[in-house]
Amino acid sequence: MEEFMTISIRQVGPCFAGEVEGVDMRRPLTKDEVAAIHAGMDKYAVLVFRDQDIDDGQQLAFTQSLGDIEHAIGTSLRAANETRLPTTFADVSNLDKNNTPYPRDDRRRLFAIGNRLWHSDSSFKVVPAKYSLLHAISIPSKGGNTQFADMRAAYDALDDETKAEVENMVCEHSQMYSRQIIGFYDFTDEERERFRPVRQCMVRVHPVTGRKSLYLSSHAGSIVGWPMPEARGYLRDLIEHATQREFVYTHKWRIGDLVMWDNRQTMHRARPFPAHEPRDMRRTTLAGDGPTAVQAAA
Repeated sequence: MEEFMTISIRQVGPCFAGEVEGVDMRRPLTKDEVAAIHAGMDKYAVLVFRDQDIDDGQQLAFTQSLGDIEHAIGTSLRAANETRLPTTFADVSNLDKNNTPYPRDDRRRLFAIGNRLWHSDSSFKVVPAKYSLLHAISIPSKGGNTQFADMRAAYDALDDETKAEVENMVCEHSQMYSRQIIGFYDFTDEERERFRPVRQCMVRVHPVTGRKSLYLSSHAGSIVGWPMPEARGYLRDLIEHATQREFVYTHKWRIGDLVMWDNRQTMHRARPFPAHEPRDMRRTTLAGDGPTAVQAAA
């Protein structure tokens, strides 16, 4: 257990993930608290804050005290006039703008089922996300957990030959790749253009700790210079390796939980829950520093 002023962090996952005590998001953070939270993220990669009775404005203020936000624009199939929340939030609920759960066959719901695959948020953007902060407003009667995988531990556990092989590997990421895995092919021409693949490095080095981690995601659908079937098989094997039980923390949500994770060091996935029940989850996102790889010429 580490003590920072009034903030303490207790490890809750097998090799990462910490539960934080001493933070009240209804009030502004001090400079020392901001530093303690960043240090906690560097070490644990996932931080759990229980019993945060906050509104969207307070979640946004807390997020912005940690860095610049990434706006959620064009990442779901909700049209601009169908949103419940401003672009400062990613709406990862199953609710339409009238707060009603989507019908089971609604394509916006079916697209969002892709979140049940292991992924890293915004890896399909040229500049991928840094932290994601997810706040639980309402949760279903069962299911709906979120699982996290420690990609640093996964990298450390690779044999030397594989470490050498992935060192300079570059993958292409797109939401179309992840949705094809679950049999969702129903994209308009506009969506195909919007979800054009971007390039990301396979191995990332943390700027503070210097630790290496695998940068994997269901959005990764090809390896530059590899034949597609071989690349898909290889990526599948790596994800299987990286999500072994000893690398995974499962978060069982309570209303008022806010969970923050580092997309540079972890993957995560949502678990299924009853389709007709509301699950109201609101995500703010901190922007990343820049691209991880040189992009292909358009």
